[in-house]
Amino acid sequence: MTNTQSSNIAAVHRHKHRPKKLIENRTIYASRLAELAVYDTYEQAKRVRLNAGELLYCGMMTGRKVMHSSDNTATTFLPHESFVVAPGEYVDIDFPEASIAHPTTCMTLEIPRETLRKVCDQLNTVSRRSNSIGEWHAESQPLHLVHTDATQQLLERIVSSHVAHEDDCDLVLDFGVNELVARMLRQQGRDFLLRCVQENPTQTGLTHVLSYIEENLSNHINIEELTKAGCMSRSKLYEQFRTSLGCSPMEYQQQRRLEKASRLIRSGTSITSASYELGFANPSHFSRRFQQLYGMTPREYASRN
Repeated sequence: MTNTQSSNIAAVHRHKHRPKKLIENRTIYASRLAELAVYDTYEQAKRVRLNAGELLYCGMMTGRKVMHSSDNTATTFLPHESFVVAPGEYVDIDFPEASIAHPTTCMTLEIPRETLRKVCDQLNTVSRRSNSIGEWHAESQPLHLVHTDATQQLLERIVSSHVAHEDDCDLVLDFGVNELVARMLRQQGRDFLLRCVQENPTQTGLTHVLSYIEENLSNHINIEELTKAGCMSRSKLYEQFRTSLGCSPMEYQQQRRLEKASRLIRSGTSITSASYELGFANPSHFSRRFQQLYGMTPREYASRN
C-alpha cells in the first residue's frame, strides 16, 4: 500500500460526507466494538484539544499535523505514521497546512480498556516474557512511530471497509482492532527493552544480545555470536526473540538497521551514505529493503521531511 491508497480512501470518504465544521470535522463509522472515526480539517489552526477517554489510536491519511503531548513534547505527524494517546490523556494539535483544497485527514480508533486487557492476557498466555522483563501491559506514555507497511494495510482495510459499507465491516473492525493492539503492545515492549539496553545492557541475556546487535548494526552477525553474547542456546535465543519481539534475531537486526537509516535520512544524510553506513551492499538493495518495511522508497520518505 502507498500513501496514494490512503488519499483515495480519504477522498471517497469526504465525497460521501459533507463537513459540518472546518476544523476536526468528525465522522463516526462504528462504535460497538471500538469507535472508528475520521477527522477532516479544512483550514489552518493551532492547539486544538483532543481528549482520549479510552486508548486512542490515530493514523494519518493525508496532510500534516503537529501533536503536542501533555508533557509539551511536539511531534510532527505524517501519513504512514501512528500516534497513540493513553486513556485519560490528551494532545493539542496544530494544522499548519490544512486548506479546502488539501484537507488534513486522520483516522482514529478509540479502543476500550477491556479490549486492551484481553489482548494482554492472550499475549501473556501465548508469548510469556521472562520474569525480569515482566508481563505484557499497555504503557501510559504517548507512542509515535513510523509503522510498517503491514500496519498501514491493516489501517486502510479497516477504514475502507466502513467507507464502502461492506457487509463484513464489523468483522474487519473486530479482527483488525485485536491485531492492531497486539502490534502496538509488541512495539511498546520493544521500546521498553531498548530502554533497558540503554540503562543496563547486562540486565538479562536478551538485553545483552540486543546491546550487541546495537553495537554492530552495520556488521554481519551470525547466530553463534549472539548465543555467546546472551549465554543461551540457539533454541532459547530464538524463543526469546519470538515471545518478546515477534521476529527472529536476523529480522530484528534488519529492522534496527532500517530504523537507524530512516533517522539519518530525516537528519539530512544522503540515501547513498545512509545505505553504506548501515552496511547494505548497495543503494538498490537498501531501497528494496526499506520499501518492504515502510511501504515507500527512501526518496519518498526523504521528501516528507
